[in-house]
Amino acid sequence: MLFCTLHLSADEKEWQSLFNGENLKGWTIKKLPKDEHDFWHVVDGAIEANSMGHPDHDYVWLLTENEYDDFILQLQFQAFRSSPGNSGVQIRSRYDDKAGWLDGPQIDIHPPAPWRTGMIWDETRGNKRWLYPEIPDGKWVDSTMAVPDLTFYYSNDNPFWNTLEITAQGSRLSAVLNGVTVMKWNGQSVLDDSTHQKYNVGMKGHIALQIHTNDELQIRFKDIRIKNFKY
Repeated sequence: MLFCTLHLSADEKEWQSLFNGENLKGWTIKKLPKDEHDFWHVVDGAIEANSMGHPDHDYVWLLTENEYDDFILQLQFQAFRSSPGNSGVQIRSRYDDKAGWLDGPQIDIHPPAPWRTGMIWDETRGNKRWLYPEIPDGKWVDSTMAVPDLTFYYSNDNPFWNTLEITAQGSRLSAVLNGVTVMKWNGQSVLDDSTHQKYNVGMKGHIALQIHTNDELQIRFKDIRIKNFKY
């Protein structure tokens, strides 16, 4: 019993919290100068993105100040049925202040069509397409590509929050939503190709939370933590 307690304590010490529950310390809002609204706030101990009623905006990101390469990221998010907008979790990404663009892969969160949650969209310039499922460039994902036993909760569905775990191990990415593996993908020769190398993304970079351009979105994030992946 003592051994188990010590083991669990050691494992817990490996996790680093990315959100203190009080403010956005450790994060930076990235947006175009024309976008004057402050869409990111801390509400009831969670990070909330709320652009409801204000669709006239470009992409607005909440970006970690630190960079990460191989990791396990865990978080909880709360989705609202009344929100028609798209969000997602960018990983190993980088914001170009001059161009006003964030390059890198994104784990999609799409409350209007929750079957998309966990799929990978690449925001990288020169490669903007779906990476997982692996479909031809120019084709769009559809519900037939969804994981059959995927579970997604809205804010009025018990337990009210979704648990998402993202693992990045070299070129391998995976996502687990509410205990169900929704994505396993090997991005070898993709995440490290010349396009991603050009922008220094795909294998190392920042984590970011998204408000999609021209979307009305309400979503909340909490219990965000990360630890280095051990091979």
